[in-house]
Amino acid sequence: VQLQASGGGLVQAGGSLRLSCAGSGRTFSTYAMGWFRQAPGKERELVAAISWRGGSTRYADSVKGRFTISRDNAKNTVYLQMNSLKPEDTAVYYCAATLRSNSIVVSDYVYWGQGTLVTVSS
Repeated sequence: VQLQASGGGLVQAGGSLRLSCAGSGRTFSTYAMGWFRQAPGKERELVAAISWRGGSTRYADSVKGRFTISRDNAKNTVYLQMNSLKPEDTAVYYCAATLRSNSIVVSDYVYWGQGTLVTVSS
């Protein structure tokens, strides 16, 4: 599975962005997916995860109520809708695929996209 993340950019605090992660390969729909982020000097952390059918999701406490993960298996795409953005959301965001549904463990994710930069100005 190859993953291509897009949709990052510069936005003011309180604004919104939608990230997309396009996957290739017939097996995309069999993988659970996650969005991670990594800010300078910090470890990569799970932001949101979604099961292979989309029926189960989980979020980091810091983004609950502001971010929404979804997927469209017919389009081999996973989305991360980010609302009410804060400067502390600034990071490179990565999408990744795993066979362990809703895992928060980075090493459980076997395929990674290239990352897209989100910058939130105050």
